[in-house]
Amino acid sequence: MQKPWSKPVVVIIGEPPVETSIETTQAASWAMIEDWPIEDEPALDKALLICADVSKGKRPDEDARQAFVAAAVEAGVLVRK
Repeated sequence: MQKPWSKPVVVIIGEPPVETSIETTQAASWAMIEDWPIEDEPALDKALLICADVSKGKRPDEDARQAFVAAAVEAGVLVRK
């Protein structure tokens, strides 16, 4: 089971776009892979790599949260962090 982040990150993603609360590294990974509005951008690529490291136990969950926030800002989908 995924450990919840200290605080959820709310983004607007999907088709049609809806406000979505992301609370775990796994949910962040799926959101960026399945519903992200941009591809191959630096913050997105970095966030995906960091999420993979967190899932392998190589980094803390907060690293994934911070990277996800940066990717959301880059994509223009961040509502609340």
